[in-house]
Amino acid sequence: MLASIFDIISSNLTQFWHFTGFYNCDYTNLIMICFGLLFIYLAIKHDFEPMLLVPIGFGILVGNIPFQPGNEIGVYEEGSVLNILYQGVVKGWYPPLIFLGIGAMTDFGALIANPKLMLVGAAAQFGIFGAYMVALAIGFMPDQAGAIAIIGGADGPTAIFLSGKLAPNLLGAIAVCAYSYMALVPVIQPPIMRLCTTKKERVIHMKPARKVTKNEKILFPIVGLLLTCFFVPSGLPLLGMLFFGNLLRESGVTTRLAKTASNAMTDIVTMILGLTVGTSTQASQFLTLSTVKIFFLGAMAFIIATFAGVLFVKFFNLFLSKDNKLNPLIGNAGVSAVPMAARISNDMGLKYDPRNYLLMHAMGPNVAGVIGSAVAAGVLLGFLG
Repeated sequence: MLASIFDIISSNLTQFWHFTGFYNCDYTNLIMICFGLLFIYLAIKHDFEPMLLVPIGFGILVGNIPFQPGNEIGVYEEGSVLNILYQGVVKGWYPPLIFLGIGAMTDFGALIANPKLMLVGAAAQFGIFGAYMVALAIGFMPDQAGAIAIIGGADGPTAIFLSGKLAPNLLGAIAVCAYSYMALVPVIQPPIMRLCTTKKERVIHMKPARKVTKNEKILFPIVGLLLTCFFVPSGLPLLGMLFFGNLLRESGVTTRLAKTASNAMTDIVTMILGLTVGTSTQASQFLTLSTVKIFFLGAMAFIIATFAGVLFVKFFNLFLSKDNKLNPLIGNAGVSAVPMAARISNDMGLKYDPRNYLLMHAMGPNVAGVIGSAVAAGVLLGFLG
């Protein structure tokens, strides 16, 4: 009798041991856990996009706890809680909600006051199409190449939205890559900005922007929606929500809705999005040669976008009068990392001239980059989807 009880307990303990993460652990899980800890460290210690990197980093830890398949635990197991939350990423529910919040918190006044800055934002999108051509050249399928290339727009929600439509199998790698490089914008962009500009160009003082009227701010999201979405209807989920959020902000009669969209709702969606994107980086799905290529292409797309934005401003200045020239340091802000890229422009300007405040000027191409990346995603989805 005692022997039988001992055998049962022994069998139960053996079964429990086989159930634990220690038994199921592989070295690849430990590698990914180290990546998660690195993300959390960079967010807390160096303040690199903590609102994004803390949820993603912790999600990487959650997603790489080893377990036995079949218990409805993992993000890829149908019916699990994580899988249900992850559907918002795969099906593209979360990115439009974040764009609604972005629209509600963004002042497009700098762009309305100086519409030619839209061209700077458009020029920076060259990083997307440059990376697309390189991705094709190194063997990715057209739909995969398009999903990877959008990383160059420096817009995490757009990258998630497009990769969910075009290359769901690469979504985790693309999302983590996009947010990683967004956090590293302060490291990547300044050396390129210094390389592309002269000391004389860095101290150019731009004319103060004109005052934008309330009616102009109200009309902008309406006209912007009609112009962009008639051109690329496939970008409607992102652009429609972006301009809707901005109308809530500027109308003056929906302040409560604008505050909800830009604060509580955006924070909640960002937390869930970051956590589920992190959990999708299970070692078996993430540690592949394709992931290495994606990170290489993502870095290249960011670099091309920064070069294109700064060099375009220098080229554009050839056609502007001396009093109307643009400071090339705002060219980097053409990427969609709002407002980080604009702050980099301002910090660089102040470094070379303590009286040269470029923040408001840089916000023009910066918010144009938000629109430009969504339009680029719509274009790619239109001919690849």
